[in-house]
Amino acid sequence: MKVGIVGLPNVGKSTLFSALTKNKVNINNYPFCTIKPNVGIAQVRDGRLDKLHTLHPKSQKIPAIVEFVDIAGLVRNAHKGEGLGNQFLSNIRNVDAIIEVVRAFGGDDVQHVEGKIDPARDIETIKSELILADLEQIARRKEKIAKMRRGQGKEKEIAEIEWDILLMFEKKLNEEKWLGKMENARLPDGQGKWKIEIPEKLESYAEELIKNFSLLSAKPVLFVINIKDTATAENIDFSQIGLNEDQYVLIDAKLEKELGEMSPKEAEGLGLKSRLKDIVQHSYQLLSQLTFYTSGEKETRSWTTKKGALAPEAAGVIHSDFQKNFIRANVINWQKLLDVGSWKDAREKGLIRQEGKSYVMRKGDVVEFVTGK
Repeated sequence: MKVGIVGLPNVGKSTLFSALTKNKVNINNYPFCTIKPNVGIAQVRDGRLDKLHTLHPKSQKIPAIVEFVDIAGLVRNAHKGEGLGNQFLSNIRNVDAIIEVVRAFGGDDVQHVEGKIDPARDIETIKSELILADLEQIARRKEKIAKMRRGQGKEKEIAEIEWDILLMFEKKLNEEKWLGKMENARLPDGQGKWKIEIPEKLESYAEELIKNFSLLSAKPVLFVINIKDTATAENIDFSQIGLNEDQYVLIDAKLEKELGEMSPKEAEGLGLKSRLKDIVQHSYQLLSQLTFYTSGEKETRSWTTKKGALAPEAAGVIHSDFQKNFIRANVINWQKLLDVGSWKDAREKGLIRQEGKSYVMRKGDVVEFVTGK
């Protein structure tokens, strides 16, 4: 899972990236000190994994990870190539989700590219640039589809469906809304065949188009409000910014970086506690990920797949051959396995379920995949 860290220049993106991943990166007080994306990983804390590891304490414990990408700062008119606009947009299309760092701290020692601290304006700037970039991409696609609509047969039919979906995308984006999921999206009056709402198969087609074109405004977003202290946070009107509590995390990126350079004992002595785990957990949840486990003498490990994934898809996360050669999955809930004490005892007590290709994975499953050619 890859999460891009974005925002205007000099808002604390690289500082946050360094704190999250413990990677040392160039952090300077001028725009675009990050040019090529920095990449690093952070582990997802998981109490269930810790408890499962007690069954095989000598095994290697491997938690799930989130890959973070520190992307160059975006400025107004980036969709027209301003600043490092084209490079920024290209890099962000390659991530699964977005963390947008928003500056809410003052101080003349750190320049603000717009000259004044205004979180609501900055959020709107980034949103507008992503929407405008998507509208330009949709316009280019419509030019190609227009030719296909003049054809015959199946090609024309597919082109007509895609054309209507692109109209829906345009309508939503012109209303300055994120694309997100396309259920109940409406077409402009008098246009297209589906004037009321998208049928299920069309919704699926729309989501496939979003994926194929990596549309920026469809990516899930977590806002990280970079503050200096709680008093700063009290001065922010989040209702004006338009964010719900589950959409943002308050953090002092500079302090988090300093905490990462201290020992836990030093931090505790100063009465300081890191909030980085909140960001990692939120990032993990952005894509509606589901965690399952494998447990044995060699390895106790967390794996992630999308919610609603079938057993063969989950097997493919471990190895592509597992999905191709899937026969069945032997499954037990992690807590039941922990209560019984071992896989052997769980099997003897008939607690291990045998599931086939149609099994929908559940949160906390401990799985043994059986494969063959």
